[in-house]
Amino acid sequence: MRKVQVLCLIGLFFFFNCNDKIKEEQGVSKTKSNQYITVLGIAQDAGFPQIDCEKACCASFYNGEESKKLVSCLGLIDLDTKQKWLFDATPDIPQQIQNLKTDHLDTDKVIDGVFLTHAHMGHYTGLMYLGFEALGGNNIPVYAMPRMKNYLETNGPWSQLVSFENIELRELYNDSTLTVSRTLKVTPILVPHRDEYSETVGYKIEGENKSALFIPDIDKWQVWNKNIIEEVKKVDYAFVDASFFKDGELDRDMSKIPHPFTTETTTLFENESIATKGKIHFIHFNHTNPTIRDVHPLKDSIQNLGFNFAKEGDRFEL
Repeated sequence: MRKVQVLCLIGLFFFFNCNDKIKEEQGVSKTKSNQYITVLGIAQDAGFPQIDCEKACCASFYNGEESKKLVSCLGLIDLDTKQKWLFDATPDIPQQIQNLKTDHLDTDKVIDGVFLTHAHMGHYTGLMYLGFEALGGNNIPVYAMPRMKNYLETNGPWSQLVSFENIELRELYNDSTLTVSRTLKVTPILVPHRDEYSETVGYKIEGENKSALFIPDIDKWQVWNKNIIEEVKKVDYAFVDASFFKDGELDRDMSKIPHPFTTETTTLFENESIATKGKIHFIHFNHTNPTIRDVHPLKDSIQNLGFNFAKEGDRFEL
């Protein structure tokens, strides 16, 4: 009997240690790093619940079954230099900046900079809160690609942010790395998307020990001039577009709003190792995507394959 108890205890020891190792490999580390990424939002541009939605997906929030989801956004923190940055300025930026302040780093600066991906509603309109009618910011650095920068400079009300010196636009260039602190680097990477007003980029974020890829919006993986599998293998974490779960999710022609379906991405990576799959953290969920839910059988099935889902509050050490 005593021998059985000892064997059980040994089994439990190895089980929990193996689980901890898997979590560490997927970025959920038990130790704290002074440079890290945090997830500040996971929803598509219009958030969750979405405006005037009476479908079961949004009704679940109003019925108290689901939590509110903020719009897709990452925070980057360097505790050593006491700096913090946002990746995208969403309509939820007041709450996201407050979360950065209360949960991560409270300094004299509201934010040390904002990196924009493109000129779609959920990715830049939060800049309005930095302006005259709200914060009245003082030359807050906003990093943008050439077309995005020109769009903000030449179109109101955004141009007022520039003329009132609420923001200071800093131009980025494709594949050109910017060093933002002693150990942190950011590189914009052009991706194909609906570029009505600006180009679209993802970002590679590099720390002293680890790196991440952030691509919240892209058309389809096969139209990109890079191989997404190889790009994921180069980093430790990949936060990638999961706007829709599968074709037919909307009552409209989904080819006109191209995104890589979650099912397409999982199929593309199906023959890759668990280690590679574990680097993927799906993000930017439309309200109709069932995996935006806190708990859902489809979400469980994808996680059982080795993939992950970004969750607000998660931290990933760099």
